[in-house]
Amino acid sequence: MEVNIHPSWKAHLSTEFEKDYFQKLVTFVKNEYAQGVCYPKGSQIFSAFEHCPFENVKVVIIGQDPYHGVNQANGLCFSVQDGIEHPPSLINIFKEIEQDLGIPYPISGNLERWASQGVLLLNATLTVRANQAGSHQNQGWETFTDSVIRVVSEKSNQVVFLLWGGYAKKKSALIDASKHCILTSGHPSPLSANRGYWFGNKHFSKANDFLTSVGKSPIQW
Repeated sequence: MEVNIHPSWKAHLSTEFEKDYFQKLVTFVKNEYAQGVCYPKGSQIFSAFEHCPFENVKVVIIGQDPYHGVNQANGLCFSVQDGIEHPPSLINIFKEIEQDLGIPYPISGNLERWASQGVLLLNATLTVRANQAGSHQNQGWETFTDSVIRVVSEKSNQVVFLLWGGYAKKKSALIDASKHCILTSGHPSPLSANRGYWFGNKHFSKANDFLTSVGKSPIQW
């Protein structure tokens, strides 16, 4: 597994790559990819960091697992490759943006357009076995991505953290609320959204309001 990560991140995370847990994680991931189909493809495992340099981070969205269907995952949480049918959670995200900001529902579910504006689209686990949700959890990825969240909290200022669902909300313990904006709501999955825990959270306008208030450019969602 090649750690293709933007140089701006290496300055903050290089010590993580040297730790025992990460070396074991690399061995595990290499074996998994050698033995069967895993997602995303190897060159996209660290796409979240490639498309959003450290100094550009304005918003962090935390997902749990990559999509495990054919050609869906592209290394950015909730994002899919161009031309791929939008999964249910992404549909609900786009519906909320439509309601919140009046932005028409987009054709492409590829969120690289967000990442290039400073949205870190971080899954807690960066790889998954095909058709087996959660199959790469508890192998070290969470330790690594928790370190990423801590680094952003400690080394950056006035970042918006969007924590959707119970799993993501637990990450608030890693974030300094005195200098960052933390927005929480239910998850955009149909199970949560249909119970009234997602729609109407207005996280996209609230994030932009905060960014504008601290002199940063808003995200073109």
